[in-house]
Amino acid sequence: MEPADRTSTTAGATTASNRPAPVPAPGARGGAAGARAYAESVARTAWGGPGREVREEDVVDLLLVVSELVTNAIRHGDGLAGFEARPTPEGIRIAVHDNSAVVPRAAYAFPTARTGGGGYGWPLVARLARDIAVDPRPQGGKTISALVPLRVAPGAP
Repeated sequence: MEPADRTSTTAGATTASNRPAPVPAPGARGGAAGARAYAESVARTAWGGPGREVREEDVVDLLLVVSELVTNAIRHGDGLAGFEARPTPEGIRIAVHDNSAVVPRAAYAFPTARTGGGGYGWPLVARLARDIAVDPRPQGGKTISALVPLRVAPGAP
């Protein structure tokens, strides 16, 4: 799967502004590690870059959200069907596509021993991201999208 903005080609390529282009989106085979690497590349090159460096703590938040949503797609969504990360003025909008039409239950309380654990991911996503949406895909399954806000690092012009 190519990035939504279709601005990248291959890893190591450069754009007209001499910034490295984001690596190609990992698609379904890249798993959580590939999705994290891609999202970080988009954050650092397409959103940030020379003179507009992204705050490290925001990159960590982005990586956590990507990990949670991609892992949930693999574990509970009948597999990862695709991944996208697109820069916006506010941050990075991610979209995780899976093969299940089942909408996740929002977890409003911390899990207890009675529930067998787990269930921390959705509250984490809700805390770190905004504009979270769950939409059916025309070919089946669903897309969960979220905006992870990014800020310019202190000291950057």
